[in-house]
Amino acid sequence: MTKTVAVWSVAFALSAVAAIATAQHRFRYHDETETRPLRLQAATVDPGHSHSEISETRKSIRVSANGIPDHLVGRFPNQGNPHSISEQRVNLKVPTNPKSNRSTTPLEMGWNFGVSLNGVVFDPLAAEFWHGNPRSGWSYNALGGAVTLGFDENYAHVQPNGKYHYHGIPTGFIELLNYTPSRHSPLIGYAADGFPIYAMTGVLDGKVTQMESSYRLKSGNRPGGSAPDGKHDGTFNEDYAYVAGAGNLDECNGAFSISPEYPSGTYAYFLTESYPVVPRCFAGKPDNSFRFGRR
Repeated sequence: MTKTVAVWSVAFALSAVAAIATAQHRFRYHDETETRPLRLQAATVDPGHSHSEISETRKSIRVSANGIPDHLVGRFPNQGNPHSISEQRVNLKVPTNPKSNRSTTPLEMGWNFGVSLNGVVFDPLAAEFWHGNPRSGWSYNALGGAVTLGFDENYAHVQPNGKYHYHGIPTGFIELLNYTPSRHSPLIGYAADGFPIYAMTGVLDGKVTQMESSYRLKSGNRPGGSAPDGKHDGTFNEDYAYVAGAGNLDECNGAFSISPEYPSGTYAYFLTESYPVVPRCFAGKPDNSFRFGRR
């Protein structure tokens, strides 16, 4: 599976342009060029009744849920996020036996990357751009801290329609699953192409291993002029480049791993502590049910 990061960036920009027709507001103007520490809302609030049902047939796995997490959340609305959590109609479908394509498919604006077992989706992209212009080629890294988005301690926040969603590692959820770095991660959820999602540890060559992203910050400075200036410090998604072999994961934050759910082994995605945290491309074909933008 090979696809250059340049192709990923172009696809992201083009999908953002298409998302304009879906958005009911203008993109916010931003000129921030430096990362800042995230200020996370303490997860002390009970979000209400959570419902998630997973059913499996020979051909597909279906997730039906109300989008309310089964763990404590931060206070919403808050200073960085003016929206309240509300129930959603989550009806998603993935193949039971997913297959990898010859090339990867970039995650685009208007698509969820995957869904957790509790029915809350992974939607890591943010509709925040340099000078508010999705055509600029510079999209803000949601976890870079330059733009305040009001995340809670689960690295989640709320969209205008009340959709609570994860941008990073869902801390409260993996605690409920008794995650520990000393063994293979429990199953977290499913990506839109059907491959499983795990947290930060897997089994490689028979050993429990910390899974590490192969993305690294680019050296030097951004171009400036009509583009942002300053160092490539992680403010923007485009500050990063995939460097094959720099970590033990591929460009989609995936690897072949043996897990309790897949004793014969499977390709799987991993959430990582470093960028991109949540994968930004698919090894297989994402199911259209994960698309929430313009259809």
